[in-house]
Amino acid sequence: MQHFRLSFIITIVCLAIAFYWGGIAGTMIAMILGVLEVSLSFDNAVVNASILKKMDERWQQYFLTWGILIAVFGMRLLFPITIVGLATGIDFVGVMQMALHDPSTYAKYLSESHVQIAAFGGMFLLMVFFSFLFDEGKELHWLGYIEKKLASFGKLESIEIILALGLLLVSQYWLPEAIRHEALVSGVSGVILFVIVDSLSALFEDEEEGEELADVLKKGSVMSFLYLEVLDASFSFDGVIGAFAITQDVVIIMLGLAIGAMFVRSLTVFLVRQGTLDEYVFLEHGAHYAIGSLAAIMLVSMTHEIPEVVTGLVGAVLIGLSVFSSIRYKNAEAAND
Repeated sequence: MQHFRLSFIITIVCLAIAFYWGGIAGTMIAMILGVLEVSLSFDNAVVNASILKKMDERWQQYFLTWGILIAVFGMRLLFPITIVGLATGIDFVGVMQMALHDPSTYAKYLSESHVQIAAFGGMFLLMVFFSFLFDEGKELHWLGYIEKKLASFGKLESIEIILALGLLLVSQYWLPEAIRHEALVSGVSGVILFVIVDSLSALFEDEEEGEELADVLKKGSVMSFLYLEVLDASFSFDGVIGAFAITQDVVIIMLGLAIGAMFVRSLTVFLVRQGTLDEYVFLEHGAHYAIGSLAAIMLVSMTHEIPEVVTGLVGAVLIGLSVFSSIRYKNAEAAND
């Protein structure tokens, strides 16, 4: 339980603030939002763990400390306010006052920005999924021949970018003309951001042999840290908007999502420390397929409202199947020895 000690401390503090701000009702809503955040983000924790295990101890601690501040205050409070500010032309202080004193109007403006948010986050997550799917270096294939064949297409230069942008262009035909431009710009921005972060990570990994390993590792960890934060942001977009279906109190939303975000980070570190990804070899596969499903759901949600419970169920089923496959694989390996 040592990996979750800080999460429990943060939870107690957040619930105390929620009680002071909104009484028993505010406390209960904060708890509900925290549970929902954890249940919908388990696949995020698994993917984070696959990246975090390659980082050194210091940057793992940064992810759990500074990273949580960025996740809570940056992505779940400041970013939505920035989005509303850009959409309305109102300055940051004005939007902040609106969020605190006129939450229904704030929620309305944020919901109206859903297309841009969904296109950006959906395309970024789609790139994460495609990068895993077309990774020809994978040795294990959850879906057998089909996945192995798909991985072989990774030999084609920039296959992920071609497919992602192709899908974005095709999706324009199903979008109302009024939102096509916003969706296209936001979607392309998501692809560009992924390419920038991924390319810089590759650059640092391919440094000349004469450079000290510690310096290379430090640089690589910086980019991995940034990648994790952007990935977390992509997961949190819909969660922030969906939280307004439960309450329009911005403070309670931030506290509830903070609880969930903290536990997701603790779970990530737990998976790394316990070697869970090595124990359940297909767990990472299931998480990436869940990410692919989430990306598709976000893109579809630009025109059709999809309940968050659907997102959670799809992710849970894929994760469960990957664990079941991992156990079968482990038993088969043990029987052959």
